Amino acid sequence: MTIRMSVMWTVKMLGLAVVALPLGVELLGLLLRRLRPARTLNEVLFFPSELACVEHIFTSLSPGAVLALHARGVVVRILSDRDYIAISGSQIGVLRKAGICVRCDANSVHMHHKFALVDGRLLITGSLNWTLTAVQSNTENLVVTEEAELLRPFAEEFHRLWERNDPARCLHPKRPKHNSDSRTYDCQRPR
Repeated sequence: MTIRMSVMWTVKMLGLAVVALPLGVELLGLLLRRLRPARTLNEVLFFPSELACVEHIFTSLSPGAVLALHARGVVVRILSDRDYIAISGSQIGVLRKAGICVRCDANSVHMHHKFALVDGRLLITGSLNWTLTAVQSNTENLVVTEEAELLRPFAEEFHRLWERNDPARCLHPKRPKHNSDSRTYDCQRPR
């Protein structure tokens, strides 16, 4: 299938759910439906950029969508950078207070990845900064796919950085061998 993006550009799609340029607010409905499918979600992993406020993207369409996912028992893990935590409008404190797992990449200047993984089966990626401004005002691209070969390197990167930025590593450089699932040990299910 071929989709016309502009007068000069055409993209061929093979197994991709959506490619949109420019991304408009109306397409956020599709994104939100991917995060709230009829089937049960188990895990959502976010990489907001340093300019993003994860909660802001959902404000006009679905207030508190990230918190609502967490309240439903979905494990939400967010990996960002130290600059993002300090910016005005950052919702990291709110998300952490709710019990959502957040780690900061202390090893890079900016966390510039922009993707989400849903249940290890769905990848949402592109230039989108995950902000309302980006959706309403910028020309962005977004790819949503369930292709395992495309998803795998993103999942590996998330888990690599998640492990590398485990706060316990700062306190205990050698992790006890009895902890078999170090990726989620500090995540909490909502009460």
